[in-house]
Amino acid sequence: MIKIERTSVMNLENAIRGARNPMNSWEKSDSYYNEEGEFILGEIDRDFGSRLCHSGVDHRKFIRQIFVSVDITAPLYWWKEFDTYKVGTVANSCSTMHKIHAKPIEREDFSCDRLDEGGLKALDALIEYLEAERKKFCANKEDRQSWHNIIQLLPSSYNQMRTVTMNYENLINMYYARRTHKLAEWHTYCDWIKSLPYASELILVKD
Repeated sequence: MIKIERTSVMNLENAIRGARNPMNSWEKSDSYYNEEGEFILGEIDRDFGSRLCHSGVDHRKFIRQIFVSVDITAPLYWWKEFDTYKVGTVANSCSTMHKIHAKPIEREDFSCDRLDEGGLKALDALIEYLEAERKKFCANKEDRQSWHNIIQLLPSSYNQMRTVTMNYENLINMYYARRTHKLAEWHTYCDWIKSLPYASELILVKD
């Protein structure tokens, strides 16, 4: 399970202007703001940016200045793989250390959509134990043993929300490395990448 919310794409205007700096070709730009205040890449700028992106990493450095901020809720096993791409990315996560005890532990807190009946029974048994330990800790926070039991037994299917900031170059690397991955979460993530503004021109550069 993966949930992607509150996407913001920023700095597109500055990035495309900077892409024209080497040739002082700013007067050729045809991008503009629409009535809603949204920056729109014009046809000339889209073609220009796309040609740069298809020419390789050295030529497309302007897309490192197109920033994306998004809230992602995903299981810890997916975050382990996402952390491969920490270069140029920043993430603030909800804390299991500080807040694991703040609400009841329920099946909805875990990515278990692909478990069979036996797997669900095992998960439910673990959830029952973790919830009992959570209640113990809430009743007596001076006794840290129950808290340690929760932290060290928390399965990698536990869902965590992080607010992530990255750029379009990061997204190129993620998309082409993970679009055929066996984890369904990566397929959903790559579909989200394809939905971003001007993804076909600036991100899907190897297709």
